Amino acid sequence: MNSYLEFSRIGKSFGTDDGVFEALTDVSLAVDQGEFVSLIGHSGCGKSTLLNIVAGLEPATTGGAILEGREIREPGPERAVVFQNHALMPWLSCYDNVALAVKAVFGGRRDKADMHDWVMHNLELVEMAHAAQRMPHEVSGGMKQRVGIARCLAMEPKVVLMDEPFGALDALTRAKLQDSLMAIQARLEATVIMITHDVDEAVLLSDRIVMLTNGPSATIGDVVHVDLPRPRSRLELAEDPAFNHCRRRVLDFLYAARVPEPAAGGAPWRDDVGPREAADADGAGREAAAPGDAPRHSGRDRAA
Repeated sequence: MNSYLEFSRIGKSFGTDDGVFEALTDVSLAVDQGEFVSLIGHSGCGKSTLLNIVAGLEPATTGGAILEGREIREPGPERAVVFQNHALMPWLSCYDNVALAVKAVFGGRRDKADMHDWVMHNLELVEMAHAAQRMPHEVSGGMKQRVGIARCLAMEPKVVLMDEPFGALDALTRAKLQDSLMAIQARLEATVIMITHDVDEAVLLSDRIVMLTNGPSATIGDVVHVDLPRPRSRLELAEDPAFNHCRRRVLDFLYAARVPEPAAGGAPWRDDVGPREAADADGAGREAAAPGDAPRHSGRDRAA
């Protein structure tokens, strides 16, 4: 039986002044329809590069991504991306930002009244209908991100791709949006691939957590199956042994794979791998909880 979404031996190389840099090698993964999968790993391991390949924003050097039996070669509305930066058009209202996507995908196939109802439906999903006519500068960062998610969902994508969607938000707003995302994903049964550096976020939201090894030549190092019933409550899970077991497995992997410290007086270690992939020198080991630490409800255990 074919998988809904498949990463088939994906490899990605970049040309540099020093020769060919191999960012990803032999990345293979099968994703079921309606599954929520998080990608986690140290900065520079190629997570965003992998997401770009699935989005069709850049080609794989070897292998490829396959959605419903068809190889992904270019961007398409069946794969919508939510970035860390909300990327709203500042001259358009919240409503018009969502309507822009609806018109691009459904223009000519739905009448004006139907498209209006669909825009409002998706704003209501993210609890932003009350602010539909506000401009982006008139709403908070969390509200902007809600509009970005509404715009994504309004395209009716088969796969939602999220690149650290809550990374720039404060802890309270982040927690509220995580809860909203869980509710929306359960309601729509959407297939989600999300990049995160936040261990607690990954365990709370995911069905599986895919952990990437350090680059160069990064690949899948381990996969954690999060066998926790839904719906999930962060307060109830705080002391749940299964939750903490998954959390500890991810932390152990990231801590073991931590990036090397720079030599005294030397430049920080770097692993630049391509568009939008950060390459800071901080690894998960510095921020990972020590063995026996209680879970932090702020969700700030971060891999990088």
